[in-house]
Amino acid sequence: MIPIMNTLLLAALSLSTLTHGLPALSGTTMKNVQLAKRQNAAAAAAGLTDVDILQFALTLENLEGAFYSQGFAMFPDQAFAEAGLSQADIANLKSVGSTEQTHVTTLTGAIAAAGFLPVQPCTYNFGFTTPAAMLATAGVLENVGVSAYLGAAPLVTDPAILTVAGEIVTVEARHQTFIRAASKVADIPSAFDTPLGVRSVFSLAAPFISSCPMNSNLQITAFPPVTMTPTPGAAGNGTANMAAGTPLTLTTTATGATMCAFSNGGAPGGTVFVPYTNSQCTVPQGLAGVAYVHLTSSVPAGNILTDNVVVAGVQVIQVS
Repeated sequence: MIPIMNTLLLAALSLSTLTHGLPALSGTTMKNVQLAKRQNAAAAAAGLTDVDILQFALTLENLEGAFYSQGFAMFPDQAFAEAGLSQADIANLKSVGSTEQTHVTTLTGAIAAAGFLPVQPCTYNFGFTTPAAMLATAGVLENVGVSAYLGAAPLVTDPAILTVAGEIVTVEARHQTFIRAASKVADIPSAFDTPLGVRSVFSLAAPFISSCPMNSNLQITAFPPVTMTPTPGAAGNGTANMAAGTPLTLTTTATGATMCAFSNGGAPGGTVFVPYTNSQCTVPQGLAGVAYVHLTSSVPAGNILTDNVVVAGVQVIQVS
């Protein structure tokens, strides 16, 4: 284990000792504990190791690092200023890009030190042609980045690796907040962020990936895609902005969907399910901030979304 991870392991063990004196877990927290147990079981069944989780994190960080590098190569500072960003905003946006590159370097080194070949960057197509479009795509990527680390955390067995992931996800959350502020939407739209499973995260990342080297094949399959009306992007931050009660039209070539699943931090079980009929469903009450929309075949026990019930996905919406 590399020296920094030894230090982090000691810190994690010290924190574990301190938590013995904390109050009993709430009902909501206990549900999250049960979700973590089920995710751990799913990871074991899929043969995912801690190194696999690090490789997946590196795949996302490679994507984010390339995204910012391409954007800054395309647009000079003046273009960002003309799009409405202040000089401080531009400096902060560049800081976001540089810290993503640091995450790439850190994860690459950790994987190599463990004796494994780190996944290599892919070829990407982000599709933006203006600074405003770049910022909108950044809103999607940073939201997904936070959700990816939260969803992967229960799959990690090594406390040191979990600590490293925790150090990264807090910075990803700062990125998320800055991008929201620069996009002129609510900085903190909800009291909770939303964990997202590995396949769901990959399903959101896959449209940006044109091709990958053979040694970057994580053998993760994206869910069948789903298209949505209203179209994502209406919020100006890469997600569709809508209120509870908004009707959605969701279409897919996959069959067997009976429910729309809205995953949102703080929701009981993590997801709210509503009927899906004639390719339509309605945004439910009780959501706030970013929510991820899947089509599912049923409502699982405890409203805990698992891959085996997902028919298609994923779309991202902003609930106001």
